[in-house]
Amino acid sequence: MALGKKTGLGKGFAALIPQDFDSTILVDEHEKIYSLDLANIQPNPDQPRTTFDEEALSQLARSIKQHGVVQPIVVTPAANDMYTIIAGERRWRASKLAGLTKIPALVRTIKELEQLEVALIENVQRVDLSPLEQARSIERLHQQFNATYDSIAERLGKAPSTINNIVRLLQLPQPAYEALEAGKISEGHARAILALKGDADAQQQLLGSIVDQGWSVRQAERFVSSLKAGVREKAAVKARVDTETIETKRLSEQLKTQVHIKRTARGGRLEISFKTDEQLAELIALLEKQTS
Repeated sequence: MALGKKTGLGKGFAALIPQDFDSTILVDEHEKIYSLDLANIQPNPDQPRTTFDEEALSQLARSIKQHGVVQPIVVTPAANDMYTIIAGERRWRASKLAGLTKIPALVRTIKELEQLEVALIENVQRVDLSPLEQARSIERLHQQFNATYDSIAERLGKAPSTINNIVRLLQLPQPAYEALEAGKISEGHARAILALKGDADAQQQLLGSIVDQGWSVRQAERFVSSLKAGVREKAAVKARVDTETIETKRLSEQLKTQVHIKRTARGGRLEISFKTDEQLAELIALLEKQTS
């Protein structure tokens, strides 16, 4: 008996698989990005920002027309099939200006948002976080929950200035950002580099000196003070940067305590450290003896 011709499953098998299959249904519900009608989305009445720069919105709208909405907004379900914006109101407004009818969005319940916020707060409080990891977590609280830096500071039990200084690390130029991430420079070095914001050449020069020559934070700070005082000639800057390594070392040995020079735009100040009132009294007596 002759065998019949093999037909295989062919197109019949393909017909069993829906061609318009939405693969996003396989994504975890918390990570799924929905395409929501702009008309069904409303601003958050508790949004601390009440005014938006019209020119900035127009620029963002032009970018959205060209590239689309790169980052989804975050919303939470509201009454009457509406959604309230938790984060991304600028993107929502700009999308309307761009003529879009839909926008990508992550949908979170109030309970989920509270859990995520608590998790982020706990994360920032971890002692093993690097400065940049702290900065990114704080910025996420600010962006995704419309939390002001002052309110974040209150939640964390820190001074607002501390929170602002941590977040400023995200403004580092990319080479310095990467150096801080890799542990090649310290947070103090990074702050010195940030003090030269707007002068990319000086920032790069300072970063190079820190990494290649092993400059201390105080040397980096003196470099910044020198430039801000108008000292630009390399030899003069180097002399000011290296001053402490020569002069204060000798004075520290005489006084048997740490001595530092703090350069300012107009001169500077000499700082002598002490740990106890007894040591302070001894230092005063010694200085009086030297000047008498």
